[in-house]
Amino acid sequence: MKLLSSNPWRVYGISRVLGVFFYSTRTLARPSPPIDSLYSRVSRAGDPKVSIIRVIDQWLEEGRQVQQSDILMMIKQLRKFRRYSQALQIFEWVSDQRHHDLSPGEIAIRLDLISKVHGLEEAEKYFDSIPNTLRVYQVYGALLNCYAENKSLDKAEATMQKMRELGFLNTSLSFNVMLNLYSRMGKTEKLHILTQEMEEKGIDWDMFTFNIRLNAYVAMSDIKEMERLLTKMEADPLITIDWNSYVVAANGYLKAGLHEKTLEMLKKAEQLVSNKTRKIAYEIFLTQYTAIQNKDGLYHIWNLYKNMGRFYNSGYLCMISSLLKLDDIDGAEKILEEWESENTFFDSRIPHLLISAYCKKGLLEKAEAYMNRLIECGKETESTKWGRLATGYHVHGQTEKAVETMKKAILASQPGWMPNRFTLAACLEYLKGNGEVEVAEEILRLLREHVHFSTGIYERLLNYIHSENTDSRAFDHMKADARTEGDDQDQEGEIQGGNGSQA
Repeated sequence: MKLLSSNPWRVYGISRVLGVFFYSTRTLARPSPPIDSLYSRVSRAGDPKVSIIRVIDQWLEEGRQVQQSDILMMIKQLRKFRRYSQALQIFEWVSDQRHHDLSPGEIAIRLDLISKVHGLEEAEKYFDSIPNTLRVYQVYGALLNCYAENKSLDKAEATMQKMRELGFLNTSLSFNVMLNLYSRMGKTEKLHILTQEMEEKGIDWDMFTFNIRLNAYVAMSDIKEMERLLTKMEADPLITIDWNSYVVAANGYLKAGLHEKTLEMLKKAEQLVSNKTRKIAYEIFLTQYTAIQNKDGLYHIWNLYKNMGRFYNSGYLCMISSLLKLDDIDGAEKILEEWESENTFFDSRIPHLLISAYCKKGLLEKAEAYMNRLIECGKETESTKWGRLATGYHVHGQTEKAVETMKKAILASQPGWMPNRFTLAACLEYLKGNGEVEVAEEILRLLREHVHFSTGIYERLLNYIHSENTDSRAFDHMKADARTEGDDQDQEGEIQGGNGSQA
């Protein structure tokens, strides 16, 4: 079995370590022609339950090498697409099994991944195990960000103070992490004190600093101060204002109900979008134009998006969602047809949007036909879609169909899924009222086998369907079980437009 080659890994700079905390991407693009590489195999192993190490070991068993460039690329891409658990597996494999000594930058990334995957306490344990000689700026910066992400204010401030004592606060990066935390937690006074400290230390504000301050003013609905800061940014020759700044300002105007001003900011933002950032920028613009109910602007951005030359599921998801929010089902269906005609990765969230919209509008025949079409095409029809359709039938008075669809939802269930408690209760009450006790028992049996319903709630519901007490309701027997509070996302309130009834 060939091991990693012996060339030293390059050290990640702190800008790489902390830069990811301000930007993120979403879904995978359309696939390129299949190439048998380690990276392509890792990319295909998208299920977080799949061990990436198995994929790497198989590659090695075939007599192939794993280069450092392969490892770096895999970790970078896994983090980019938020497959944090698998990225951490690779770090553990490299350092624990292959005995590679991690650089401070790599330690910082591993610390961040541990926090994301296993929680803050495990990240702290890992930090305590790091030798003092390796606890450099990158590592403390990563720890600070772990605390900030978890809104652990006291520990973040203590870490910031330790970094002061060690002389690690020479750039704006760690200040930005704390400023962002103060902004998110509404600590306006502390935010001002920290920016004052930056000025006293002679640390220049970068775009992150300015945008954090802009966001803070937006959060406080202080349009006057937001405009003052934006004007200062535009006038500063040392600042290259970016499209994101105008998006922040657009959010401020949107929050204040100033739609014309919002539109003005969006047009300014559009002029600053680069080829590198246009994907995420256009997707944000789509949501902004939707918020001000500007369909012309929405289609204008969509046409720009399509001209990028590559289509992404995230864009389709955003555009279809936007059209549905504007009550344009016909338009959403046309975009769906475009998506289906493209050679993209199948993304089950997109059909889920249409099925939900159909159910909300009472277009249940369309929802059922779409589900059948997905089945005919061999696409996955998981429990969330069946559950949504079952709720649609229940809300619109077709409880018999809701019962049959609920069975399908349970049979297709994945680990952690729970049925909509309102719909389930309505199905059981319907069956009890019609004397179909055996069918109700079958549903409960399926729940116990496929959904791991708790013994307590199972027994209470079983007693309920056999009880002659007509005053008792199935929903009352589920309320005592905390697990039903984490049920299927398709709550009745969504289907009814926010007026969900309790069965």
